[in-house]
Amino acid sequence: MKTQEMALLIQDAVLLPGGRLEIRIASPCELRMIAEVLKGHYQLAFAAQKAGSDLPCYITATRCNIIDFNQLADNTLSIVIEGSQRVKILSAAQQRDGSWIARALPCQNWIQEPIAGEFEIISAALEQFYQVNPDLLDLYSQVHLEDATWVSQRWLEVLPMYNRDKLVLVEQPNCHKTMDFVLQLLKSHVDV
Repeated sequence: MKTQEMALLIQDAVLLPGGRLEIRIASPCELRMIAEVLKGHYQLAFAAQKAGSDLPCYITATRCNIIDFNQLADNTLSIVIEGSQRVKILSAAQQRDGSWIARALPCQNWIQEPIAGEFEIISAALEQFYQVNPDLLDLYSQVHLEDATWVSQRWLEVLPMYNRDKLVLVEQPNCHKTMDFVLQLLKSHVDV
């Protein structure tokens, strides 16, 4: 697989393939970077912020597409991004204006799998979570509650955990450990 030079958007969040996130873009360097992406000069990678390392982010990131944007009342830009492909950040360089450009290598996405048996509770719980958080649900034109990979990745995006702990699960070869983790988490809250 070939490496790619990508614009790097760094936030304190995790976005995975199939996931959507609305982000406020306020700084001039981020606005310029988004303009370069929209002009087709770069692909966009989204990565979770990491302090105290050579890179400004974790090495596991997601290539994403800008699927919507709006100008906010304060004249900042709101963009909705959708994750499409996992990537590994090999290196990153900060530009003069403060934006980041990364060299990234595409990685294998988790394959789709049907949810079955006791794991169906995870899907039902995510559906309830979206009912309580309609702003998140509104980002999606379709939800895939029958797909274990889609459901487990959405849980990783919304669970209140440290990003480093989420990324340990993201770096697994499939969604099985995440499904087990979320199931145990839900069971522990039901048993209380």
